[in-house]
Formats: sequence, structure tokens, C-alpha cells
Amino acid sequence: MRPQEIIRKKRDGGELSREEVASFVGGVVDGSWADYQASALLMAVYLTGMTTVEMEALTQAMLGSGEVLDFSDIELPKADKHSTGGVGDKTSLVIAPLVAACGVAVPMISGRGLGHTGGTLDKLEAIPGYRVHLDLDEFRKILRGVGYAMMGQTAEIAPADKKLYALRDATETVESIPLIVASIMSKKLAAGLGALVLDVKTGSGAFMRDEGRAKALARALVRTGHSCGVHTEALLTDMSQPLGAAVGNANEVQECIRIMRGDSGEEARDVRELSVELSARMVALSGVAASLEEARKQVNRALDSGAALERFRRNVEEQGGNPRVCDDPQILTDLTVEEVRVESVHAGYVEAIDAAEVGRAVAGVGGGRVRVEDRIDPAVGYIAHARTGQQVSAGEPLGLLYCRKGAQAAAAAARIRAAYTVGEAAPNHVPQLIKEVIAQ
Repeated sequence: MRPQEIIRKKRDGGELSREEVASFVGGVVDGSWADYQASALLMAVYLTGMTTVEMEALTQAMLGSGEVLDFSDIELPKADKHSTGGVGDKTSLVIAPLVAACGVAVPMISGRGLGHTGGTLDKLEAIPGYRVHLDLDEFRKILRGVGYAMMGQTAEIAPADKKLYALRDATETVESIPLIVASIMSKKLAAGLGALVLDVKTGSGAFMRDEGRAKALARALVRTGHSCGVHTEALLTDMSQPLGAAVGNANEVQECIRIMRGDSGEEARDVRELSVELSARMVALSGVAASLEEARKQVNRALDSGAALERFRRNVEEQGGNPRVCDDPQILTDLTVEEVRVESVHAGYVEAIDAAEVGRAVAGVGGGRVRVEDRIDPAVGYIAHARTGQQVSAGEPLGLLYCRKGAQAAAAAARIRAAYTVGEAAPNHVPQLIKEVIAQ
């Protein structure tokens, strides 16, 4: 099939056949489609959309463009979790060992942060020596021995996605729901899963701020998962303020370890709550628990008993990290960074927080990247003290910024300060952490 014919058909609002979708994906991988032709089709999809059948065909073609991992020799159910990302979104570090401690294998293929959002791989690399670049044999060995393993996408997994994502980024077509679904699901389903739980975020710090679009994305992801034979659920969750207190890679790892140690404070309550709920749904969908309520009990027992922390310790050891972080997470603190108080100008109540601006400020002092190849400083970050609805006094710290000297600390602190809206009256509504569960 000639690329021009397929482009014209989609440009004019037609529905592509599975063969036409497969021709496009295959052409991207083998180079028979030029970049400008692939970009033209991506723009046509962005403008005219895709039917459910087209979206499923695209996902399956991208999945089939590479290797689908086979863990059938590991006699445990396999499940994973994916988040659309946000500021302080660190739950994967708690969920993977927690679910593994409940008897479900978690082959977690994760990504890096970009823009104002953090990435699981970057957080893990804040642990001295931790390796996220594993070959598939080593990944399998760790998964079998520990119950979970963490690595980045390899060249063998959904190679079409890597090329298409670069083109989407260059052509401003990233926000197309069918293209997002195919990108996420082709990578996740390559891990040979039986169950998948999705955390789709909405609010000021989310990739999709609009709740209606976020809900549409969640439904599309769930439908596609089911169509590929994977038990799938999505939670629509709040990202109108940083999740937990910690923002920045080393800070976030410390917060997660403290949750697993049982010595985290109220500021990490939402991280623990969301981690437990996502984990329980993974356990329930995997068939390990007879009901969601029983799964919640199993998950809480694994967390409170220290079983999740012990799995985390074993994983850190197997992936080359320093397991001493489990006993003393404070060793991740870099004493050479500067601490800057971000103070409230006015007395009143925190009405809203622009979480994306907080994330951008941290990225601007070295805690994030504009391009995938940019280097990250794991020590820089922010600890939020004030939450939405909280009363503050003039001069009281909204939070503490950690950055290198000379790294435009004053400008970053001012940016974070401006992200907080402080008013005279308490807000009428404080966002609910879990907004909706989407199962079909």
C-alpha cells in the first residue's frame, strides 16, 4: 500500500483497515515510510481522530513491532501499573515491592522524566549504584528471584514507539488520545502481563489538566487493555498539587523508603493511600485475593510488616544499588545543596497550587530535563509544607527548595511562591485524591 493513499484516506476522515495501520507501523520501523510521510499521518490522526478499532489495531501493530516478553516460566501472575505522570508522583517505588510481597510478579518497564514531570528511572538512579539498564536475561533473573524488576524500554520492545514518539514530539501531536493509548499500551503489554492498573492524573500538574479529556483517555486505555486480553482498570486521580511532600529524585526516594519503613508523617499520607489502592487493585485483578477488600488487607499487612521494604532491599541489591538506604534513607541527602525557604507573602488559606509550576521550578535548577538526553541532578528538589486548604501566616514557609549555589535559587523560589494562591477564606472544595474508578 502506498503511503500517500493511506495518508489521504485518514486526512479525509476515513477509517483505516488493520492492514493499512500495519503497513504504516511496519514502514516506520523498516524505513520505507519517510519521516515526512509518517508525520503527515500522525497529524491526520491528531486532526480527525481514530475509531476504537483503529486504535486497537495501532496498539497491536506497535506491540508486534518488537519482542513480547514471555515470563510463563515464572509461576506467578504478572501485573504492572502505569501512571500518566505528575509532580511528586513516586508510587511505583512503593507499589512494585508491595505487590511482589503479595505474590504477584511485577515486570516494570518504566520511563524517564520530561518537562515538569518526574520519571521512575531517574528516581531509582538517585540510589548510588542502582542500574536500570538490564538485558532481558538479567531482568528475568531478578524478576524470578525478587518478585519484581525495574528497567527502561529496550530496543527490542515496541521499537515503533520510540520513532513515533520522537515524531509526535517534533510535530506537536503528542496530545492525541489514540496516539497516547498506542504508545503506553504497546510498551506495557510487551511485558506479558495478565493485569494492568492505570493511574490517569488530572489537574494543574498533570499531562492532561482537563478532567473530561483525562477520563476519555482512561476509558480508551481500559478498552484497549481488555481488547488485548489483559485485565485492566484505571483510576482517575488528582494532580492539582504535588503528590506527597517530596519533589525531586533523591527526596522522593527517601519519602518512599520512609513509607515502607513505617516512619513517614502525615505529609506522605496521600502517597501511601494511593500506593495501597493501586497495589490492591493489581493484586485483585491478578486473582491472588478473592475480593478487592481482601486485597487491601493483604497489601496493608505487607506494608506494615516490613515485607515490602524487604523486597525493596533485595531489588536494590540485585540491581547494584546500596541497600543501606533502606536502613538510613538520610544517606541520600547531599549536604552541599543550598536550602532556600519559600515563604508566603500573605496570611490566609492556600486556595490552589499550580503543581506544574512547582515541577518546572525544580526542573529549572537541575531536577528535570527538556530533552531525554539531558542530565539530572538527583540532589535538588523541593519539600512542600503547605497543602491546599491549609492556613498559613505571612512569612511562614510554604516549603523548602534545595538547589546548587548560583543555580538561580531566588528565581526558582519566586516561581514556586507564585504557584501558590493564598486567599482570605478557606476554599470550599479540597480536591479528592481518587476521583473515579474506570473498569470498562
